[in-house]
Amino acid sequence: MTTSTERAFMAESALRNTSPTTERVESLIAQMTLDEKLAQLSCIWFGKEAIFDSDGQFDPEKMAAAFPHGVGCFARPQDTIGMEQEAEERKDVNDSTVVRRMSARTPSQSVELVNAIQQWMMEETRLGIPTLFHEEGLHGFQARYATSFPQAIGLAATFDKDMIEDIYGVVAREIRVRGVHHVLSPVADVALDPRWGRIEETFGEDPYLVSRMTVAAVKGFQGTHAEADDFPIAEDKVLATLKHMTGHGQPEAGMNVGPAQISERVLRETFFPPFEAAITEAHAASVMASYNEIDGVPSHANGWLLNTILRDEWGFDGAVVADYFAINELNVRHAIVDSLGDAGEIALKSGVDLELPDGVAFYQLKDRLEAGELDMAYVDEAVRRVLMMKERGGVFETPFADPEVAEALTGNDEARALALEAAHKAAVLLKNDAGILPLSKADYGTVALIGPNSDVTVLGGYSDEPRQTVSILEGMKTYLGDDVELLHERGVDLTNNRSWWDDEVDLADRDANLAGIQRAVAVAEKADLVILAIGGDESTSREAWSETHMGDRNDITLIGEQTELIEALSETGKPMVAVIISGRPLSLEPVEEHLDAILYGWLLGQETGTAVADLLFGEVNPSGKMPVTVPRTVGQIPAFYNHKPTARRGY
Repeated sequence: MTTSTERAFMAESALRNTSPTTERVESLIAQMTLDEKLAQLSCIWFGKEAIFDSDGQFDPEKMAAAFPHGVGCFARPQDTIGMEQEAEERKDVNDSTVVRRMSARTPSQSVELVNAIQQWMMEETRLGIPTLFHEEGLHGFQARYATSFPQAIGLAATFDKDMIEDIYGVVAREIRVRGVHHVLSPVADVALDPRWGRIEETFGEDPYLVSRMTVAAVKGFQGTHAEADDFPIAEDKVLATLKHMTGHGQPEAGMNVGPAQISERVLRETFFPPFEAAITEAHAASVMASYNEIDGVPSHANGWLLNTILRDEWGFDGAVVADYFAINELNVRHAIVDSLGDAGEIALKSGVDLELPDGVAFYQLKDRLEAGELDMAYVDEAVRRVLMMKERGGVFETPFADPEVAEALTGNDEARALALEAAHKAAVLLKNDAGILPLSKADYGTVALIGPNSDVTVLGGYSDEPRQTVSILEGMKTYLGDDVELLHERGVDLTNNRSWWDDEVDLADRDANLAGIQRAVAVAEKADLVILAIGGDESTSREAWSETHMGDRNDITLIGEQTELIEALSETGKPMVAVIISGRPLSLEPVEEHLDAILYGWLLGQETGTAVADLLFGEVNPSGKMPVTVPRTVGQIPAFYNHKPTARRGY
């Protein structure tokens, strides 16, 4: 009798012809050489270094030399990898730890690059198959000048699925006008551990809420399809990818990529429903396998997960894409195979169709296929799914974009207004002692704005540079005008950087912060009211994508000297209103008694400052609801509301 683990590795059942197909797709497969098939299952990201010139521009001659058969997909064309002034060279293709900030292209520059690459694909390869570009769109298109909406956890707090659909419709439009047809979003993970840095990317802890938000997001990206075969998508839509299949939101010890010690019952009750709903109701076009492992089986090698559940039970007929470098990691991190070729073979057999972000492991299969050691039918089925993705996305018919249209529709006034509406609805009012909120200009002659998040706009992970941002300081200045004197002092800093892409993160200097606290107290003494902008930033809650780029925490209290700041300010006797800007639930247990009001803003996007001023002064009523539980200490984790009756007995 085989165990469930053994059955998961017995991936032969992946060889099933369940994909929809067209005459064009079958004709192309029949004409393809093995090299052309493997190219369709592969992607380019770090490979850009081989096809760009020293100025970061596409070089057709280099492309012809490096990728003569074309490539199935092209990752994130809006960023430029390989610029010498940007970062160090990537040393080892098997080492997934070198990920760095990219220099982003403007909308028109992105379109020019996409059009040039697509023209080469269609005119210079033997079969003229266009490539499938993809981008990131977690809470807005991750690109220069694109609209940055509240982070996903903040969008979940709105409980407004209609607005979520509108938001992701705008994200889709801003991506598609750059000639891109595929987005790696939304995150359908149910999040049950606030130590996990990626909790900000999720729609929270409740399977039903996450399901409704995920379905709305997919409909926003792809459009509302009456039937699963109601493709291709419209010309302002993109193909959505559900992330990450699955159990990713409760990793061991809250550490990203950690094993998920989850039973099949819990998978079916908690983690499967959002994925199933997005597939059966919204017909999501693709699914991304997870970095983690379930019951000892890495998800990229789990035929039970990707075939038995996803394809057989739920009827999914789209493409499964690999998470970035995850096939490689079957060898170098999970260590379940001895070589990159073995990793590619087990992933392909287990149901992974498209390797991201670069073609590395699947290219290793050529010798095995030519020797008859691996059945060509696995490759043909994966190629069929990839080509059908292109059919469904309308890539063959609409391969090019217009630079002027991209500039006009990126970050426009309509999008900005929607970003503000979302920020208004995302904030959650947790405390309002004696009805101090809403504030009135007439009641306070002088207001002190203090805190590390007062004069910056914290956007969160998978963000770039929007056309405009509004910090809380800027928003308060605009709102108060000359009616109220506004004083400002940061008080403390959090870390030595504020980015989600830089690797090294150190806490800010303690002595400097203690001096800053004294300055903040002096400012507060002059004011009638203190507004605190505290919490975290992009470097204190983020994806831990490698051992040199961490993002999880073993503590959920305020980081650094923020607690000491609040305690010192409380001694002034001034009323204090706190605005929490954070991508994760933070325990305020040590300081809550000092705060007269608490507005939990999550990460409110590019319009943060305008929204906070409107909310504090009563122009808009706070309406957000908490999408996750906030434990008092890490000792209470896991802490979620729909627990079993035998839980929570106390210590």
